[in-house]
Amino acid sequence: MDKKNALRAGALAAGTTLMMLLMSSPALALTRDDGDDPGKGLSVIQTLGLYVLIPLALFAVIAGLVMALDKSKIRTVKPTATGAKAKADAKA
Repeated sequence: MDKKNALRAGALAAGTTLMMLLMSSPALALTRDDGDDPGKGLSVIQTLGLYVLIPLALFAVIAGLVMALDKSKIRTVKPTATGAKAKADAKA
């Protein structure tokens, strides 16, 4: 695809996105419905814990379990003759 077509596609995507944002309404977010009982909000610490710390902890636990229960063999690299010679030269 040449530059002109790429520019045209980008402009079309940007225009479509802009029109969708302008035409969407806030869905009457400020008007309360019957039976609406929102409760109290979360503090900054609670929000960070809920949306940052808990997912990171879950990721760490799952990654740790995967690594601990991995049954594949660990491949070790055997030194070659040139590798052994390079190590001997480095020591001297």
